[in-house]
Amino acid sequence: MKRTSVIGIAALCLLAWRPACGAATTSQPSPALWTIDARTPEGLKNLLRHDGQSLHLVSAHRGGAGKGLPENCIATFENTLRHTHAMMEVDPRYTKDGVIVLHHDPTLERTTNGTGRVVDRTWEELKALRLKDAAGVLTEYSIPTLDEALQWARGKTILVLDQKDVPVEARARKLAEHNAEAYAVLIVYSFADAQRCYAMNPHIMMEVMIPNAEQVAAFDRTGVPWSNIVAFVGHSPPQEPQLCEMIHTRGASCMGGTSRNIDRLLVERQVTDVNDLRRQYRALLDMGIDLIETDLPRDVGRMLFDPQAAPASRARFLQSGPC
Repeated sequence: MKRTSVIGIAALCLLAWRPACGAATTSQPSPALWTIDARTPEGLKNLLRHDGQSLHLVSAHRGGAGKGLPENCIATFENTLRHTHAMMEVDPRYTKDGVIVLHHDPTLERTTNGTGRVVDRTWEELKALRLKDAAGVLTEYSIPTLDEALQWARGKTILVLDQKDVPVEARARKLAEHNAEAYAVLIVYSFADAQRCYAMNPHIMMEVMIPNAEQVAAFDRTGVPWSNIVAFVGHSPPQEPQLCEMIHTRGASCMGGTSRNIDRLLVERQVTDVNDLRRQYRALLDMGIDLIETDLPRDVGRMLFDPQAAPASRARFLQSGPC
């Protein structure tokens, strides 16, 4: 989906609820990061399960691109963590020579100074390119590999790996290779893929689309434990009021997306009142959605959560580092 630029938009609301933070760096771990560290696969399950308390974090869609900050870029991930606790949703793709890189589109033009398809370029060719930020301005940053992202993320955040052209088996093997089951989640698009992933590695957490009560019942029949998943209920509020409650009674948390709706109100300046925006995001939490996937994680995270006041059941996993 083509995205409207977020350049300059967040400045409209940022001063209303938080001070500015420093610039990103990818060199040394910084005490200023709002980190997430589940430590073990069981810890990740405990962090993401439903227990009646807030998860106290958002999911940054493509890492949360902005001015000078490209999507699917490690510097962007780190900048997001300088403002709020956040998971990072990323997009793995294969290169011509079988390296897995992070890049959303199948083609290079929108987000880099390259041309053509990602899968038609070798890793040597791709790493010479530079990424564009959300406004299409060229930056100093280059396309990262999934290996680099997994190495960086340990002890800092949770990577949520979309599929693109990398099947579930390959992504599961990559998590096992890095011992990343404690800080990475796989998005799967079918219950059959969820079953394959669970059979390969029962320690892996998954994000599974469960948009209605019929799919809740169908997932019950898969044999995959609800403790292994976060249920993605859709990019718009659920049409069935009881859906989140049904999922919660099974011990799983619910995720909903705002990149196609409420985020657009801010991006397109349709709503400029901070309190009105806050109410709209909080309405999703009130209906039972535990985790919001957003294009604007720095803004939405600080709008919804006091980073110094994580609930008791999450506090041991969330390290607060002041801006």
